[in-house]
Amino acid sequence: MLQPGQPAPGFDLPDADMNMVSLESFRNRRNVVLYFYPKDDTPGCTHEAIEFSEMEDDFGALKAVVVGVSMDDCLSHGAFRDKHGLSVRLLADVEGEVCRRYGVLHDKEVDGRKKPCVVRSTFIIDRKGVLKHALYGVSPRGHAQDVLGLLKGIGKCR
Repeated sequence: MLQPGQPAPGFDLPDADMNMVSLESFRNRRNVVLYFYPKDDTPGCTHEAIEFSEMEDDFGALKAVVVGVSMDDCLSHGAFRDKHGLSVRLLADVEGEVCRRYGVLHDKEVDGRKKPCVVRSTFIIDRKGVLKHALYGVSPRGHAQDVLGLLKGIGKCR
């Protein structure tokens, strides 16, 4: 598991519109709220994405961008975004490579077979690319508000 103070693992992933998004592109410009979620259009994941989207201006005021990652593909992300009017960027990590780097991918037994599953987790990364918070196994309800509070705390320390 990653720990605060470590450099955040880099990534280059496509978003719902198949545009590549790189962690490096935010360096020295924006804090990054990187949240990992199990599956598009499921109840908890939908609730979490809507909460983050509704608070987009609050995050923007703190010079932060919110980015969601799951193992769904770009087409699934686009349908999910459009169906629920989401404004957060959703990135496709179909092979689970970035999920593994962040330690959020675990095998879960489903119907007698092991299947990779994403553990709902959030990472707050400062403008220098350093992890400030690593939150594993979070609950979707009220999570966006909790993350906003943590992000405000980062600003006071500078």
